[in-house]
Amino acid sequence: MRMLPLGCALCLALAAPAEAQRGIPQIGFLSHCTSSFDEEGFKQGLRALGYVEGKNIDIAWRRFLTDAKQLSSAADELVRANVAIIVTCSTPATRAALAATKTIPVVFTATGDPVATGLAVSLSRPGANATGVSIQGSDLAAKRLDLLRQLVPRARRVGFIGNASNPGRVPAMKALHAAAGTLHIKLQTYNVGKTAELDSALRAIPWKSMDGALIGADLVTLTQGDKIAQAIRKARLPAVFPWRQFHEYGALMSYGPDSRELMHRGAYYVDKILKGAKPADLPIEQVSKVDLVIDLRVAREMGIEVPPELLYRADEVIR
Repeated sequence: MRMLPLGCALCLALAAPAEAQRGIPQIGFLSHCTSSFDEEGFKQGLRALGYVEGKNIDIAWRRFLTDAKQLSSAADELVRANVAIIVTCSTPATRAALAATKTIPVVFTATGDPVATGLAVSLSRPGANATGVSIQGSDLAAKRLDLLRQLVPRARRVGFIGNASNPGRVPAMKALHAAAGTLHIKLQTYNVGKTAELDSALRAIPWKSMDGALIGADLVTLTQGDKIAQAIRKARLPAVFPWRQFHEYGALMSYGPDSRELMHRGAYYVDKILKGAKPADLPIEQVSKVDLVIDLRVAREMGIEVPPELLYRADEVIR
C-alpha cells in the first residue's frame, strides 16, 4: 500500500501522469473512518473483481480521524491530481468530495440517508457525479432502540452517546427521537463530536438512573469503543452498539451492517465506473443485510438475562 503524506499535492500531481502512462487508473480514497473499518474490505472487494493495488490499480489514501476540516483540502488535492474516481467513507468525506468536484465520479460508502442529506436527488437516479451505498441510518437508529426495549421492556430512560451534531446524522436523530416518543422513552443525548469530549460526557451520565444506552455510529465512538464499552460494563447497563467491531471491546449487543460488505459494494461501483458507467445512472444501494450479534458472556457478567426471542432472532450468539 502506498501511503502519501498530507499536503503532498506535488506528489499526487506527478504520480497521476505516471500511472496514466502505465495504463493504471488512480483512485483517490478520502476517509473519515478507521483503516480497520474501510481499508481491507475495500481492497478485498477490488481483488474479487480482478484489481490489485500497485499492479492494475493505484490508490491514493487520505484518512483523517481527528480533524474533519482537513477533508476539504485533501479533496482539492485529489481533484488537482485528476484521479479517475474519489471513493469516500462517511458523510463528511462525501460532502468534501462533492464540494471539490462536479465532474470526477464519487463513490460513497458508510453514509446515512443520501437523499435526506443532499448527496443525491434520488436512490434510483442519483442525478449528479456521486453514487454508492447507503447504510439506512434512520431505520437502523430506530431499530436499535426497539431492540433495546425488547432487551429491557421496563426501559423508560435511555442515553444516546454519539455525535448528534453531525449534519449527516440529522435524519437518524429525528427518527430516533420519533421512535422514543412512540415507545414512551425519554431519550437523553450526550453529544460527543470530538474525542476530547468523551470523558466529560461519560462523567455526566447518571448511570444509576438510566435504563439503557445507545451508541452512535460515529468515528469518535468507534475509535474510543474500548473506553465506552468499559464504562457501560462497569455501570452494568444494557446497551446496543452500531457495529460488530465493538464486540472486540466487550459489547453486549450490536445491530448494524458488516463494514466489509459496505466496502465490497464500493469496489463494485468503482469497477462499473472504470468500465464506462456514469454515477448518475447507477442506482444507490441500500444495505440489505444487517446483523444482530449478542454476547452472552457479557450478559452473564453484567447480570442481564437476554429474552429467548432475541436470541432466536440473532444472527450470531457469542457464548
